[in-house]
Amino acid sequence: MIVQDLIEVRTAGRGTSDITNAVQEIVARSGIGTGTCQVFVQHTSASLMLCENADPEVRRDLERFMSRLVPDGDSLFRHDSEGPDDMPAHVRSVLTHTSLGVPVTNGRCALGTWQGLYLWEHRSGGSRRRILVTVQGE
Repeated sequence: MIVQDLIEVRTAGRGTSDITNAVQEIVARSGIGTGTCQVFVQHTSASLMLCENADPEVRRDLERFMSRLVPDGDSLFRHDSEGPDDMPAHVRSVLTHTSLGVPVTNGRCALGTWQGLYLWEHRSGGSRRRILVTVQGE
């Protein structure tokens, strides 16, 4: 059996949004007990991450690291039609993940105790992001 659903997240700009519960709800509604859950963000300037869920400073540290690695307004980039964060957002997306696969066990994503699923917004301004969740199994 395959079940597919969409999550929409409105972001406030750079940073992370916890999507764990929304994904878990789709998995639970699917009726699939054992299988896989694929999560895919339908954008080129945002990504997904499986990260520690206990200390939000971990995600803020990752944002600070990425800002140092791929700074806005770098003269290397020519693609800047939507502003100085345009190309850096694309680079960040390519360096991270736009799709994640998670096992499904007993009708839930089999995440570890300290793991959560997050949308990582790479643009400075807020956006509406679409995330496609596909659950497959029996």
